[in-house]
Amino acid sequence: MACLRAKKVLAYTGAEFIFGERLMTKGFRLVSSALVAAGFLWAGSFLGAWQAHRAVAQNRFGQPKTVIHVVLYKWKDGVSDADKQKAIAGIKEMAAKIPGVKNVWLKATRLQLRDLSGAFVIEFASPEAAADYAENPIHEAWSKSWQQLRENSLSFQVTNGD
Repeated sequence: MACLRAKKVLAYTGAEFIFGERLMTKGFRLVSSALVAAGFLWAGSFLGAWQAHRAVAQNRFGQPKTVIHVVLYKWKDGVSDADKQKAIAGIKEMAAKIPGVKNVWLKATRLQLRDLSGAFVIEFASPEAAADYAENPIHEAWSKSWQQLRENSLSFQVTNGD
């Protein structure tokens, strides 16, 4: 069977097609490489935006059954910095010694009530651990010294448990 050898030049590329064979010129290679690179950049941009949207939409949070004990306080006038640091260090010491304490937070980063001095938070593993903390002799001893240093305080507990 005889085949016709047709020669055709593609517009804008300079590529010649002869019977289905492509003779690539520099211009054709440059254009095709640029199109492939642009395709990869577009696909990467599209996938990156899709993944970022997916990550935002899938914000995950928990509702632990732990108990959070929050204390807002104001120091008495004239309390030394050393006494303040000792009282705050006592919170860490209690956390290390009293069973059921999971975490402590000791530095308030923002207080909306301007006349307060600070805040601290203690996280307990369970409501029972929070009740045991309140009656623990280590806490009672710390509380006596704490009450002499603070002018007033407000405390509350928050949980997702029963």
